[in-house]
Amino acid sequence: MSHPQLNVYRHDRRKRALITLAGEIDFDTAPLVRESLEVCLRDGIRIIDVDLTTVTFCDCSGLNAFLQASQQTAGAGGSLQLHYPPPLMARLVDLTGSGFLFRGLPVAQWHLLSGTPPRQLLAPLTPALSGGVL
Repeated sequence: MSHPQLNVYRHDRRKRALITLAGEIDFDTAPLVRESLEVCLRDGIRIIDVDLTTVTFCDCSGLNAFLQASQQTAGAGGSLQLHYPPPLMARLVDLTGSGFLFRGLPVAQWHLLSGTPPRQLLAPLTPALSGGVL
């Protein structure tokens, strides 16, 4: 039995970090996500962007890791923003009402990802990033 793999890449720019995740986020790999985001906060990073372009799967364990990280980041005076979720993850977020994790995601893109209208408007909390994630 092989275990799912998740690769984590981090690129810092002053007090901002881009975390790129590649692979599956589930019960076995969610602790790696959680730890990676906590390390950013310990290192003084206050704006965390997470690129999910190459995530192939994310279950409720992964979503829970992002929700916890969002609370911790907000508590430290920062912000966590997820970008480019896979369609099934967008659907999970829609069903759970946790769309605030995708601040700045255009509503049109949300419709394409989840296949359903958002339950709430996704108003940006931080200024939109120009030209992509970072």
